[in-house]
Amino acid sequence: MIGAIQNILILGLGGFVSFLVFLAFFAPSVFMHNRLAVSLWGKFESKAEVRKFAFLAVIFCFIIGIYWALRPLKDGIFNVFMEIKKYQPIAKMLSLVMIAPLIIFYNKLIDKYPRNKLFYILTAGYGIVALLFVLAFMSPYGLSYAVKSPTRIIGWLWYVYVESFGSLLVALFWAFTTDITKPSAARRGFPMIALLGQMGNILGPKFFTAEKLGFATSSPVVAILAFLIFFVGILLWIFTRVTPKEQMEGFQASEVEKKPETKKGEEPGFLDGLKHLLKHKYLLGIASIIIFYEIIVTMIDYVFKFKAQEAFSAEVGLSGFLAQYGVWTGIVATMCVLFGINNIQRKLGMKVSLVLMPLLVLVAVFTLKGLPFLMVAFWIMVFAKAVNYALNQPSLKQAYIPTTKESKYKAQSWIEMFGGRSSKATGSAVNLVNGISPAAYALLSFVIPLGLIGVWIFIAIFVGKTYTRAVKENKVVC
Repeated sequence: MIGAIQNILILGLGGFVSFLVFLAFFAPSVFMHNRLAVSLWGKFESKAEVRKFAFLAVIFCFIIGIYWALRPLKDGIFNVFMEIKKYQPIAKMLSLVMIAPLIIFYNKLIDKYPRNKLFYILTAGYGIVALLFVLAFMSPYGLSYAVKSPTRIIGWLWYVYVESFGSLLVALFWAFTTDITKPSAARRGFPMIALLGQMGNILGPKFFTAEKLGFATSSPVVAILAFLIFFVGILLWIFTRVTPKEQMEGFQASEVEKKPETKKGEEPGFLDGLKHLLKHKYLLGIASIIIFYEIIVTMIDYVFKFKAQEAFSAEVGLSGFLAQYGVWTGIVATMCVLFGINNIQRKLGMKVSLVLMPLLVLVAVFTLKGLPFLMVAFWIMVFAKAVNYALNQPSLKQAYIPTTKESKYKAQSWIEMFGGRSSKATGSAVNLVNGISPAAYALLSFVIPLGLIGVWIFIAIFVGKTYTRAVKENKVVC
């Protein structure tokens, strides 16, 4: 019954969103005057603006589709090599250690290459590494080898790979997008990008599973996703060549284009982004919002994943169940956008939009405390992720608009990647207590989220007010 409802929703939502995207590409003047589109996103200024955001939405759809196809494979394949309940918290902490050199490498590339070329380098790199994983998974000691052991290094590397893909490529896409978008246009276009991104969230885990494609293991699925990663780079290359120059301009405050001064002959440091982040309360506020959310959701996700592991022992079965979680997250997020959740930010302002998320997470924490069951955790994770993707993330991405390129690229990379990984590592450190004292873990997993949510609300108010004032006065924040 649930499967039939899911298929009906996917067909309905997919057809409707496809119709809107078709209008945006091939009949933008009709799209601009469509009552539903105007009610959802407001009135676009030109046909070129409509096409720009439609194209960016398609690119984001592929990125999110690939990522959400990889997410269930991340845990399903990891469980082949070692148990999720025992080793997943350690894997998340390892991701924090591994992400630091990746950020340093990423910051070096920012100094050396234009923003679009950096995108091509990353998509090529991630695609090649995915193909190397396919070869490892198909070897005699790959997915067909039944022995679980923490010494099977490929399991750790695979987990870190998927975690870094979600942080690095998504962060670069949004840094690129905010850099070429004005605040007024972002209020119209970012929800459109979020909407199509959630269609990727649905379609990726729905169709790219071993069960759906008839494979014995997930190795061929990873191969397919590798080629789709290459295709994302090609799509951005096409976008940069067909988009008019005036649509590639961002926030126009004069301070935005200023570059940090460096002494003659001095190379930009790889810690420049971190130093810039630590100097500005506004950026620290954005970082705190992301970190608090990730700490709490990591703790909820752990309960969800180890209960799922207890219910599904085989790799294909566990990956399939987690794929259903991804599909439902996409469905709920898409419906949130279609029912106008983005109007909260557009009509009530950034402050209200950012404060809503901690209040919803507070409800989730109390619900899981009272009903600690697998399907309760399933639906809590679905709604926590869906509202984050449909409302909280687009709002936070807009928060980078009245900032310098130093903030958009370098500081944001530290926030999105190192901040995201460190918060997951922190949540995982709490999760490790479950193996030592379940009673202590039960207390900590309730008290810690409550304390973080209280601070989160005040920080959200500060970031919302600062953003609104900067846009109104046409000034850069930092």
